[in-house]
Amino acid sequence: MSDTLVPGGGDSSADGTLDVEPAGGSGATTPDQATSTRSGAGPLTTEEEALRDACTRFLVGHGPGTAASFLATIDPATEIDRYGAGGVVAQLEAEVATILGKPAALFLPSGVMAQQATLRVHADRRARRTFVAHPACHLDRWEGRGYERLHGLSFQPAGDLRRGLTAADLDAVAEAPAALLIELPQRDIGGWLPRWEDLEAQTAWARDRGAATHLDGARLWEAAAGYGRTPAEVAALFDTVYVSFYKGIGAISGCCVAGPADVVGEVSDWRKRHGGTVFGLWPYAASCLACLRERLPRMADYHRHAVAIGEVLRELPGAELVPDPPHTSHLHIHLRRDAEELGAAARRLARDRQIWTVARWSASDTPSVQIIELPVGDATLALSAEEVGDVFRYLLTDEG
Repeated sequence: MSDTLVPGGGDSSADGTLDVEPAGGSGATTPDQATSTRSGAGPLTTEEEALRDACTRFLVGHGPGTAASFLATIDPATEIDRYGAGGVVAQLEAEVATILGKPAALFLPSGVMAQQATLRVHADRRARRTFVAHPACHLDRWEGRGYERLHGLSFQPAGDLRRGLTAADLDAVAEAPAALLIELPQRDIGGWLPRWEDLEAQTAWARDRGAATHLDGARLWEAAAGYGRTPAEVAALFDTVYVSFYKGIGAISGCCVAGPADVVGEVSDWRKRHGGTVFGLWPYAASCLACLRERLPRMADYHRHAVAIGEVLRELPGAELVPDPPHTSHLHIHLRRDAEELGAAARRLARDRQIWTVARWSASDTPSVQIIELPVGDATLALSAEEVGDVFRYLLTDEG
């Protein structure tokens, strides 16, 4: 089953929903863009919504988010900002800067805006236009090539699409880039992490060439737990760091970029140019701060549970983890079952046992293999590893 195409496309939120951007990121049809609504992304059907709403247990992430649950993350006593200045926005920025060990941090409404702006600053400062990253780089595949259309930047892929980036891959790059972008973990290939020593070598490669090092840390919180290190230890290898709050942290929306104060100041200018400095950012920032404080301390628990789940699934015929053992709490599970049969099993499980699993997954290049993305969160923790194993046994065989 290891010959499957990488899943991906957009991001998975805390409830496991695949948020896939419209096609057109790289100009080529990707695995997710080629799948049907049954096996790809898209809104739930009326039947699926009814089944989910009747469930009492959930496999993925923190369970389904609702307006009520998200609004509950906003403290009524929150101090509001004005155009991103002051209030809870400043409070969040200061706390994130401290957690990441950086001089400054800036809150932005979206990661697309944040990372394009950061790369633009690095490029302008070095009078270079190219950034280097893994071929599955989110900026290239799923953001309409905004780095090129809006900022005149060029993308140089390094390494192989089906495995993680290594320092040896970078040695084949002749051009001196403006920046090296590293995604930790590499979501599209199962939450893959490079060895720590190799990660150090990759960032040293960039510094030796006068390039900036930028971390796509949409799931840095999970990566740090996977390494058994603090977020600040991981962030120390990079000049700038992007972190997200709506994925594993489970907030409404939003992100931060952290780094040197002067670089962050220039990113702030680009936030304004992108239309991101809106009149009030406080509802998002308040949700982000509350969820960060609640869930960051749980990341090691999520990781331990993912490893325990991996040990159970390793013994289940027809299931394969990629990578195995899991590097982080963000799992990819390859199931050898026809897509229609898998969907029917998931609906029966929801109807008969009130356990909601997934309604969408990624197709592989083998029709009999489907790829399920499982970010471990609060809802997953409520199920023992053995219960998760029983769920997947049922999805594969209708038994368990």
